[in-house]
Amino acid sequence: MFQIRIHGRGGQGVVTATEMLSVAAFEEGRHAQAFPSFGSERTGAPVVAFCRIDDKEIRLREPIMEPDALIIQDPTLLHQIDVFAGLKPDGYVLLNTHHTFETIGLGDFAKERDRGRLCTLPATQLGLKHVGRPIPNVPLIAGFAALSDMIQLASVIKAINEKFSGKVAEGNIAAAAEAYALVKEQMKEHAHA
Repeated sequence: MFQIRIHGRGGQGVVTATEMLSVAAFEEGRHAQAFPSFGSERTGAPVVAFCRIDDKEIRLREPIMEPDALIIQDPTLLHQIDVFAGLKPDGYVLLNTHHTFETIGLGDFAKERDRGRLCTLPATQLGLKHVGRPIPNVPLIAGFAALSDMIQLASVIKAINEKFSGKVAEGNIAAAAEAYALVKEQMKEHAHA
């Protein structure tokens, strides 16, 4: 079973992100589960949501304490809560920022881990550019697909089309495609470094 924990703030689409991840996994014939840690939180409050993906039925219902992957939608949370709590030693981290791990004070953390599993992505800017709103969730899901190979970009696009329509769907698909390409490019750089 692969377990993903997403940290963000109310209004950033954290819960929608886990739902879309589970839809993308389901599109690939896998079992998936998505749930928030609490109900709808007020805008700006820290929010956590969870997604599990497996090839067999998922019976677990508790929060994910030892994630295989972290998606951090809001880098200001790094200074508020221990977003890395319980992360498996070989876990993936996708962080919404245009900075590097080193420039945001995570150089020591990055040194202790496989750089091929750590990635930053300017997801908020991609949301603004393609959808006209600073919502990072869809670019981050596509970035996660590129980073982990757990799900395919085509499945993310199907999930987008199930959730949105018209111009919003088109913008999100464009944001997802660019995010996927950016992360794949970063992964190539780390492989050659």
